[in-house]
Amino acid sequence: MFTELSAHARDLRDRLVAFMDEHIYPNERELLAPPPEPEKWAPRPLALALMEKARSAGLWNLFYNHGPEGQGLSNYEYSQLCEVLGRSLAAPEIFNCNAPDVGNMEILAAYGTPEQKEAWLRPLLAGEIRSCFAMTEPRVASSDATNIETSILRDGDDYVINGRKWWATGAPSQRCKVAIVMGKSEPEAAKHKQQSMILVPMDAPGLKVERALSVYGYEHAPLGHAEMVFDNVRVPAANMLLGEGRGFEIAQGRLGPGRIHHCMRFIGLAERALEIMCARARNRVAFGSSLAEMGGVRQLIGQSRCDIEQARLVTLKAAWMMDKVGNKAARSEIAVAKIVVPTLAGIVIDRAIQVHGGAGLSQDFFLAEAFAETRFLRIGDGPDEVHREALARNELSRQH
Repeated sequence: MFTELSAHARDLRDRLVAFMDEHIYPNERELLAPPPEPEKWAPRPLALALMEKARSAGLWNLFYNHGPEGQGLSNYEYSQLCEVLGRSLAAPEIFNCNAPDVGNMEILAAYGTPEQKEAWLRPLLAGEIRSCFAMTEPRVASSDATNIETSILRDGDDYVINGRKWWATGAPSQRCKVAIVMGKSEPEAAKHKQQSMILVPMDAPGLKVERALSVYGYEHAPLGHAEMVFDNVRVPAANMLLGEGRGFEIAQGRLGPGRIHHCMRFIGLAERALEIMCARARNRVAFGSSLAEMGGVRQLIGQSRCDIEQARLVTLKAAWMMDKVGNKAARSEIAVAKIVVPTLAGIVIDRAIQVHGGAGLSQDFFLAEAFAETRFLRIGDGPDEVHREALARNELSRQH
């Protein structure tokens, strides 16, 4: 089923590994450290400088295959590069491969008008701005997107948006200039035709980023996650994406690739966690022997290798299926990866934390923040329970 990487993809991967060694790991602590309060949400000069280096090196928009701005990689090829850049939480932004911009660029490439692409896709591909995706709401169970209450109602040549969103990743950033907002435009339509998506500039009157949200205490500045309020926000009708009532269609097109990209990155995090678990086990002595000589620790290491290989294989299969039959037909494989990978990566990282003892809980290693990130995705992009339910329905229909 799986194939060798093309020469182009192998070259990119080799250069990406070298760039990570030279520029990302040595600067990781500075890139991930919380900025001082006055500049918390401002772009970091070091990150901007490294972004320019990555772009100059041709390691830019690695995910993008819709035009010359990207590298033309398949999902299967990108998955193996994404594993490399996923080894550091600081890396995706440097290569312009960070969520939610990747998903938003995919939306604009697939569904945007020429005018929308010029206004928003072009600067996103160039790394000049950032964006956010406003779908989840605090007042309803947003795992069922038909619950969404934010209204997007036509008023002459405009749409007026009212509602409250949260977990809008990227919204606190000073570089965030546009939000893709999902809400109800046709309350009386069929259940999955009521929702629409619309482009809302972040400086639109009535839009307020009310507060930043933390994940296990990490605010992830200067990107972050936010709760947002839309109070009679008025935007031109030309900002509607694809057309009224097409929001679910867009969401399904966006979330599949986004989910698999997260899984690709988490395999890299888990691999790195296993590497430093082994290093710690070899170098740490307790009760007269190294941790690596203790059977319990060796069991953790051996099982971690099994878990990572399972996670990698289900992810590669999903990426391969997306290339062969399309995102919609590969939805079961994507769901399997979305369930399996964050859980297994989190388990491996948790074991690495345990082997590191108190150090694993501290800011001296990447493990604590990595654990928070993987735990977050068992809820983000749809909780595990929703994906299991969808898989069960599919299995029952197949076995009927």
